[in-house]
Formats: sequence, C-alpha cells, structure tokens
Amino acid sequence: MRLADAVAQSPGLADFYGSNGLKPIFMGEAGAARRAAVINAVAQAESHGLPAQRYHMARLMVLDAEGGTSVDAELAFAKALADWSHDLGGGVLNPQRIDSTFKREVLRRKTGDVMREFGASATPAAVLEGLAPKDPRYQILRNALAPANRLVAPAGTPMVPEVLLREGAQGDAVLALRTRLAAVGFDAGGAAQPDVFDMPLTLAVRSFQDATGLPADGVAGPRTIRMLNHGRGEANPAILVALERMRWMTGHDLNARHVWVNLPEYNARIMEGGHEVFVTRVVIGKAKVDFETPEFSDEMEHLVVNPRWNVPRSITVREYLPRLQANRHAVSHLDVVDGSGNVISRDRINFGQYTAANFPYRMRQKPSDDNALGVVKFMFPNPWNIYLHDTPTKHLFDQSQRAYSHGCIRIGRPRDLAFELMKGSYDDPQATFNRALESGRETYLNLRPTIPVHLVYFTAFPDESGQIRYYSDIYDRDAKVYAALAKLGVASAATDE
Repeated sequence: MRLADAVAQSPGLADFYGSNGLKPIFMGEAGAARRAAVINAVAQAESHGLPAQRYHMARLMVLDAEGGTSVDAELAFAKALADWSHDLGGGVLNPQRIDSTFKREVLRRKTGDVMREFGASATPAAVLEGLAPKDPRYQILRNALAPANRLVAPAGTPMVPEVLLREGAQGDAVLALRTRLAAVGFDAGGAAQPDVFDMPLTLAVRSFQDATGLPADGVAGPRTIRMLNHGRGEANPAILVALERMRWMTGHDLNARHVWVNLPEYNARIMEGGHEVFVTRVVIGKAKVDFETPEFSDEMEHLVVNPRWNVPRSITVREYLPRLQANRHAVSHLDVVDGSGNVISRDRINFGQYTAANFPYRMRQKPSDDNALGVVKFMFPNPWNIYLHDTPTKHLFDQSQRAYSHGCIRIGRPRDLAFELMKGSYDDPQATFNRALESGRETYLNLRPTIPVHLVYFTAFPDESGQIRYYSDIYDRDAKVYAALAKLGVASAATDE
C-alpha cells in the first residue's frame, strides 16, 4: 500500500503528510530517534492509566528492529503517535458519549499540528512528554498508580478488627477504623467522640468503598476492612478515572486565576498560580434526573446584587402549577408575570385550565432577604442556566452531604466570594458591593477581566498539601467512566476476595 493511500483514511495523518509532501519521518536511520521516542512514550501507557494494548508496542519494537524500512512501519508509528497524542492530550474516551451531563468541550491539539512539531523537533521525546496535562496534580495522581502507593497505610497505623461496623457502633474498633481511613486519605473530620461511628465516618467509609470498587453502603464489613488493612494489588479505579478527567481538562489554563467547583467535594475554590486563595462550602444539584449539576467550563462575566429570581419553567410547571391549581394564593412570595414581564393578578387567571405544556405565565421573586437566590448571584451565562448564588437556607451547609438544589450551586460564603472575585475589577470591592446591596435594587457588577469557572467531578483529587482525598460518587458518573476505560483494557480493580 502506498503511503498516500494509507494516510488518506485518517484526517490527522492526511493533514500532516499532505503538508510535508508525503515524506516519511520514521523510516530508516533518519527516523530511528523518532521511533525510539514513540516506543518509549507508549511504554508508559499503564503509568498514565491508558490501555497499553491500544498502541501495539510489541509490533512497533519488531518494526524498529527491522530498521523501519517499510511503508507499514511508517504507518504503524504514525498511527501510534496519532493515538498517543489524542489519548494523552485529551483523553482516550469521548466523555459526551458516556455521560450526557458532561458539557465541557475537550480542547485537543490537532493531530497534524502535533506531528509537525514532532517531526521538526531535535528532541522528539520532549514533544511527546509535553502532551500530558501540565497541572502538577496530574503527576500526583499518576504517582498514586505506582504499586507502592496503592492505598497502603503507613507502618504503625493500627489495624482494624474484622468485625461488622456501622453507624451507631462504638469502641476501639471504630477508633481504629477512623484512624486507618484517615491514613489512606479518607478523613472523616474531627469528631467529639472519635470512637463513635457517626455520619461523617459513614461517608468516609462509603468514599473508600467507591474508590476501591466495593459496594458503597457505608458499612465496614469484612471485605471493606480487609481492603483497608492490606491495601490493594491493582490500580485504584478512582485514580484511573481522575487521570482521564484531568486529560479532559487539557487546553484549560489551570495556572491562571479561576473558580474550581469539585461537585463530589461540595466545595468551591478560587485558584491562582496553582494554589487555593479562597474556599467555601457549596450545595449542588440533587442526585436525581434533571437535577444533577452538569460539568462544564465557562467565563464568569458579572455579579448581580439583590437579584430577582426568575423561576425556571421546569420548577414552575412541575412544583408550583399544581399548588396554584389547588389554591390560587399558594406560593404568595412569587409574582405571576406574563411574557412581557408584567405582573398579573392571580384573580384574573383560571389556573385549572392549564397544563404543564401550555401554561403561558412565568413566576418571579422580587429582591428580598428571603429571596431564593439570597443577596447575590454569580453569572457565567450558559445554555443550562447554571450559576452560583447565595441562599437563605443556611443550615444545609452544616451537612456533610450537600446535594439538595435543582442544579444551581449555592454558596456558603457568598459575600466573601464576591469580594475576592471583584479584586482587580474594583478599587474597593467591599464598599462597592455594600453600596449596591444597600440600594435594594437589582444591580449588575461586571468583572473585567472575566474569570474562568470550571465545574468538575473528581472523586479522587489532591488537596492543597498534595495528599489525595476521596469523595463519594454521588451521581454515579465515575462508575460509567471506569466501565468505559475497563472496556478498552485499562487495568481493572482488585476485589480483595
């Protein structure tokens, strides 16, 4: 087969070879360093959590030993390079095909561009190394795949007796469970009575079970305790998925100032220069169809102080219309408005004649202390109408599990978040915000420059100190990603049986 015919089947290869006049870059002595670079790169596949067999390294080694003298050799190495560039530089999976709640565009480099850089470089190996995510947390996650780092507690950490432990249990076994979980990254937080099995400990056990492929029931039975006491022999599914998710973030500058909301962690952060400068608890969407908070990236453009709440139509027709049909004066804190925004008297409306499909009105709440959006919302306009906002329902931030909203993200420290985000846009952020608040009017405060916002989903992720923390797979999204990775041949989880 001629090279022209072979590469025509791949747009990326056709782009590259079309631009270089179909000159081979892997054949003969001239291509030896490039062949070695590709072989050495794909030999690291498992350390990145990628499916090694996808790159056919054994065949590449045979072709290299033969001197790479054939068109078949050129094509095999070019195909391996293209696949490696695609997978390491943006993920081996197409996330939108796995989970409809994943809305972020994966910003991959074009195959032809990578191959042009690779072919022209005096250090082709460095080009391939540069494809991996540059965020240092990727390397921390990658290091966790090493056999020496697979959920093994430090020497001297107390072993947990193999007895059944569940919420409400008390004693030394519970204390040992709490201590050993913390030692492998599943910290249940400070407890007034550390020898009592409380809700935070239940959540920590559940997160550990999620991370190790065990049924996540929050009960520490013999299988869970054996896994905790002895570690695992194979790769951690949560780490494998986290590496893939980090590859999906390629193309986003995570060293620049940005807002980072890790949904399973129930926290929002402002990151700058790779470090946390602000953190607050959040409430996210319920673990129900149509309520889950999606994953995407966008630009925060402005804040709205004293916001009106324009009730989403889904909430209006599903929750409020039935109540209005039973009592026209229900949900009296909300105005009924027409398509032009005019408030309509409820006495003029026969709510009973409408259905969810043909209800012609909208509902809106005026700015107030008990407005559902609180005193401020943070806007990064998107097709899913997701944003960050204050809330009058403060007690939910005291809960360990905080998935209660209809999809938007409620902020535990909204004013402090506003002050921090306004730095760089306003000389005195706090005074500017307070003037807008005291006016009682809906007020827009623009952010210049805009600030990237990343809504992400990591059940395993390094904290500020570099220690990997684990969280429950609240939306069962990691399970889908791991199943897809396993189907491609990524190292499977051990079961401790």
